[in-house]
Amino acid sequence: MEHPLLPGLYIVATPIGNLGDVTLRGTEILRGVAAIACEDTRVTGKLLNHLGIKKKMIRYDDHASEADRERLLALLAEEPVALVSDAGTPLISDPGYRLVRTARERGIAVTSLPGPSAVIVALTLSGLPSDRFLFAGFLPNKDKARRDVLTELAAVPATLAFYDTAPRLEDSLQAIDAVLPGREVAVARELTKKFEECRSGNPAELIAHYAAHPPKGEIVLLVGPPVPVSPEEIDVDALLRAELATEKASKAAGNVAKATGLDRKALYARALELK
Repeated sequence: MEHPLLPGLYIVATPIGNLGDVTLRGTEILRGVAAIACEDTRVTGKLLNHLGIKKKMIRYDDHASEADRERLLALLAEEPVALVSDAGTPLISDPGYRLVRTARERGIAVTSLPGPSAVIVALTLSGLPSDRFLFAGFLPNKDKARRDVLTELAAVPATLAFYDTAPRLEDSLQAIDAVLPGREVAVARELTKKFEECRSGNPAELIAHYAAHPPKGEIVLLVGPPVPVSPEEIDVDALLRAELATEKASKAAGNVAKATGLDRKALYARALELK
């Protein structure tokens, strides 16, 4: 590096699997900073060893306290400090936004470097529409909360992107099948690694496949945008029955109305008949 780095926060994206994906500029920044704030010093240590870099590492993760953040802010006000996540771009479903927000409020310089991001890799692999997409982080663990999130996003005219884990994949696919019937889904896993896979189909097909071939690793789950249909083409009873399995008639009608644009009062009357 020709000139020493100025004090401030440097947000550096790290490889999501293949260590060869670290950028030249990212490597230069990691060499030039005084310290590196990271989620797990063991994970970041492997990357630094690969790059031949020895640096002070400071643990900064979801469990970091306000005092931890203040100590880090005091340091980066005086020295250049890098922020990395275990894999990918920091702040994308990772800790850090409060640190960035406070640093900016205090006039501390913040620089962000472009680099690897699992959701972007998955989106470009999937073949689903990429001109408009919504990244919504991890779906909730509990079934009702999961379905509520999917219902909330049902009418969004964009590809939906979620992070997921192998043990939860079947439950997520079943929820998508119930709340967003007819949507094309893609499961991207082991991205940039030896066994990289991006498989698409309807939820039932994917459930059957992964029941026979249990997945491993972290997953990006993509759901295609809604396909415009006429009211005559919508299986209202099937949607209402799926909602009534966990909701009262009024909430079921509201959820289906939000997802389809159909009249809520008419849906409520039909829900009462089905119930």
